[in-house]
Amino acid sequence: MTSNVGIIIGTTREARFADHPAQWIRELISERASFAAETIDLRVYPMPLFSEPQAPAARAPADEVATRWRTRVAELDAYIFVTGEYNRSIPAVLKNALDHAYYEFNRKPAAFVSYGGNGGVRAIEHLRLICIELQMACTRNAVHIGVEPYAAVRDQGRSLSDFPSLNRAAATMLDELGWWAQTLKTGRGS
Repeated sequence: MTSNVGIIIGTTREARFADHPAQWIRELISERASFAAETIDLRVYPMPLFSEPQAPAARAPADEVATRWRTRVAELDAYIFVTGEYNRSIPAVLKNALDHAYYEFNRKPAAFVSYGGNGGVRAIEHLRLICIELQMACTRNAVHIGVEPYAAVRDQGRSLSDFPSLNRAAATMLDELGWWAQTLKTGRGS
């Protein structure tokens, strides 16, 4: 059974680093028959700041872009969030996107690829809590891109695949994500 995985790029900054890890993780996923992956770029979903009268758990947001976003994430079986750490948390655009959906994420797994201060660990700590509130199952293992590989990719044109520790972390994370994706897909009956 193949699981459809969305690699969600959690920043819209003009000179973002996120495209590098998103492409790298997509290439790793392409080597696995159990996954079909696609990149979901929040630049394509320019939602207004969430200001609906009720939360999406009570009433679906009326905004047309938010509706497209919810429809897109509902079609997926699992998610990999690629995000930088901004002021010890996730980018506002990612939090805003998550706030525009609810049921579409329920009972699906989430994995994480992060970069920034301390490899983006603090951002992922916050993102895990948000995902739990959205009734998602978070993988234990994540990929944290520290300063050395970050700088090597950004400044020296190297690839994230040049770093064995990142490849090992990604393999472990994808193994976990695969198990959770299949288990929860079976549980959802889809």
